Amino acid sequence: MSELNHIHVGTLESLENEGAKIVKGDSHAIAVFAHDGEVHAVDNRCPHMGFPLHQGSLCDGILTCHWHHARFDVKSGGTLDPWADDVPTYPVHIDKDEVFVSPIPHNKTTIQKLQQRLREGLEQSLSLVIGKAVVGLIEAGVSPQQIVSVGVEFGTKHRQSGWRSGLTILTAMTNVLPKLDRTGQILALYQGLVHVARESSGMGTRFLLGALPQLDSGKNHSKEQLQKWYRHCFEVRDQQGAERILLTAIEQGWSNEELANMMLAAVTDHFYVNAGHSLDFHNKAFEILDHVGDHVRPYVLTSLLPGIADVTRSEESHSWQSPVNLVEPLNNVFENLSDVIKGSKVGTNVDEHALVNQILNGVPEETVSVMYQALREGVSPARLAQLVTLAAAERISQFHMQNDFSDWITVLHTFTHAHAVHQSLLRSTTVELTRAVFHSAMTVYLDRFLNMPKARKPKPCIKDENLSPSYLLELLDQQHRVSDAADWVVSYLANDGDKSSLFNTLGFALLREDAEFHSFQMYEAAMIEHDYWIQEDSEIAKRAQESIIVAVTRYLAGHAPTAREMPHLATIAMRLYKGEKLFEEE
Repeated sequence: MSELNHIHVGTLESLENEGAKIVKGDSHAIAVFAHDGEVHAVDNRCPHMGFPLHQGSLCDGILTCHWHHARFDVKSGGTLDPWADDVPTYPVHIDKDEVFVSPIPHNKTTIQKLQQRLREGLEQSLSLVIGKAVVGLIEAGVSPQQIVSVGVEFGTKHRQSGWRSGLTILTAMTNVLPKLDRTGQILALYQGLVHVARESSGMGTRFLLGALPQLDSGKNHSKEQLQKWYRHCFEVRDQQGAERILLTAIEQGWSNEELANMMLAAVTDHFYVNAGHSLDFHNKAFEILDHVGDHVRPYVLTSLLPGIADVTRSEESHSWQSPVNLVEPLNNVFENLSDVIKGSKVGTNVDEHALVNQILNGVPEETVSVMYQALREGVSPARLAQLVTLAAAERISQFHMQNDFSDWITVLHTFTHAHAVHQSLLRSTTVELTRAVFHSAMTVYLDRFLNMPKARKPKPCIKDENLSPSYLLELLDQQHRVSDAADWVVSYLANDGDKSSLFNTLGFALLREDAEFHSFQMYEAAMIEHDYWIQEDSEIAKRAQESIIVAVTRYLAGHAPTAREMPHLATIAMRLYKGEKLFEEE
């Protein structure tokens, strides 16, 4: 044995007399114990939250931390408590009554172990375990997509009720990772994964039904037949039939575009289904496939189906039929959409400012007519959806605090539905999906009373010394600073403030909170929509960028501050990774 690569602890007699000694390892202190005639060495930091293990108790081979009572087998380092990680152990050598410890642990932390720990954190819904796994994987150079894939595979399998807010948050946060710094990216992945774990806890495992048997002829079922069957199953709320047809299409090798066209046609056969959530969830499911790959398609896409048994259809509601019948003019337009879309072209003379104002303030029958005419004049369905999404964002930017607080969610649903329609049309333009652009516009109309009165237009009135993004965070540390936050952001923009810094700050403002589901939706949709508008140099693009930024700032300000338990645990995970001593007084 070479003393150059081993650490001298002292004599065996002195160790037995003292019970435990601390030696300095390559990066961490090592606790060495004499117990029941044997010598054991472990990392002195409790892997739960870093408390010194030499201050714990060792009895009958179990080492117990005195901070949160995590228990470890002193020989293997294995924990008896799933919320704590295994503690690293080190080889011990005794030479002529002298005790030596190797600084290289038996059980090194590997990427495979971190991935397994992430799965265990999801299974047991242990937020700190998830946080430590995310930090470790990111610092090890694992791509965010690989981390997200673990959460997607877990969340789509272990929730019988299927796709809901947790997977939507995880997808949304994956979409905005480029907007965030390294800390923000860790928080975004952590928040998304924790929401998946919490939503899946105790919800049961889904088992897929399987595709339809192959035909004796060896040919596939025709695409037209499967599409017809699928829409009928969705119409009559037949989840199991829809699942078998969908899995058959996947097994036949349909592209994501073909699958999306079939599924979204069924969703848009009725108006604004489930207050927009159904279309939004479908859009997010296809977005996550872009990140993690098609190998998870069967579980991801079938996870959208459990909710069809009790979907709400807005055309059946009173508000869509009285005092103004919105259903009849829409159905009349839908009969002629096919020919209009086929004739669309690039470049039009449509006054887009007037079109957005019409959607916001006009008589609904006229709005339907104006939108239809815009399509006839060559406005693409995706562009029309983008303009409707802008109108929905301006509803939020004008939302007055005199409204009931829960009405934030009403205008938010309209915005995220319109955003999902826009994104879906960019993926593939169909007549069926184009109907949803009109659904969004009518929902913007129905939200009109939430802008009566309108919030005052924000003005650039903040002094130069307060234009650092940190000042915005100070505003969002206080309640009822919605108008002040809006004034700050337009002042920041008027002074050519850096948008990348602003968006990172807004992301941190969201991720430092125990934020509610819709706040995640708001931030992500605003960031994505803004990025489409920034590609243009036009007056409508300038209007859109400011309106969207004001909308997301006001929304986040209206929902802050909250309790901050979730990000606190993530911060603990990051500090533990750095080796900071949490137990010491700051």
